[in-house]
Amino acid sequence: MFTEQGPTARELAVQALSSIEHGYDLLAPKFDHTPYRTPDRVLDAVTDEVRRLGPFDTGLDVCCGTGAGVGVLRQLCRERVVGVDFSAGMLAEARAAFPPGGERPAAGGPAAEEPAGEAPVAEGPAVDWVRADARSLPFAPAFDLALSFGAFGHFLPAERFGLFAEVYGSLRPGGQFVFPIGAPPPVGSRAYWSLLGFDAAMRVRNALWRPRFVMYYRTFRLGDVLEDLTRAGFVVRLKPLTELGRRPDGSPRARLVVATRE
Repeated sequence: MFTEQGPTARELAVQALSSIEHGYDLLAPKFDHTPYRTPDRVLDAVTDEVRRLGPFDTGLDVCCGTGAGVGVLRQLCRERVVGVDFSAGMLAEARAAFPPGGERPAAGGPAAEEPAGEAPVAEGPAVDWVRADARSLPFAPAFDLALSFGAFGHFLPAERFGLFAEVYGSLRPGGQFVFPIGAPPPVGSRAYWSLLGFDAAMRVRNALWRPRFVMYYRTFRLGDVLEDLTRAGFVVRLKPLTELGRRPDGSPRARLVVATRE
């Protein structure tokens, strides 16, 4: 976290005492140098699995941040990709990472230079960016595929059904909403206590300070998620993300949730 490229402890403290929107505006320029960015191995595993569900023409990255999910959609969709987020700072970084007619550069690195005298050639689907709250998406049923990475902790359990309903309304019949979900850490493990401690600290912070910063790691439980997706109208199935390994009991460390609007 505290590398030369990443945010300082002071910057993180200022973010933590801000609203979600303003906090991410502040963090945006250094977000890709933090552990909060979805790891490439997760992006690659989801890409490989979702490719088997296609083909797709149009895709939507819900809570796109700096655009990691848009990079996945550009590999899967043939015509158009849209990233939506309510942080202007995150969208600015995403636009810079996906310049028109260019490829996304490596995190923090410059874009590859074109040979002298040659104009860049646009490849892949068109990419658009929309600033909006995911709880009120401004789209008609226009997408074949929607996905999201790492954003669900910013929604309280009571908001989850409404979020899923908004995604449902943005998909064409037959469209699919996909996202990875990890297995819970074993009770008593280091990861278990780390997540429990983080959520406890966040609850204390929100009880004592305004504006709230909603970010909870332990509220997105698979059983509740499947119930809310079904209530929103989706038909849901799970696919193991075997590229991400298995737990000692043989179960997958992560699954891909595939929710279909029929």
